[in-house]
Amino acid sequence: MLTVDIHEAGATLEQLVEQAANGEPFIISKAGQPLVKVIAIDAKRPYAANRLGFLAGKIKVPDDFDQMGREEIERMFEDKA
Repeated sequence: MLTVDIHEAGATLEQLVEQAANGEPFIISKAGQPLVKVIAIDAKRPYAANRLGFLAGKIKVPDDFDQMGREEIERMFEDKA
């Protein structure tokens, strides 16, 4: 992702905003430290898939999920006793 110093961003802001609007976000930095990320308003957030429930309706969790492998796990603990 393009990183632009704040002074350069001021001089080329119109061009940079146009690029962001076309799907090319950029970061503005000051003294080498990132300050802000400029991204189009309608751009999909790259982390949107990380939200809770993002697989809802796409997978099926068995009703006995909490019991799967129970016997094997119990045997492993019994063997250690």
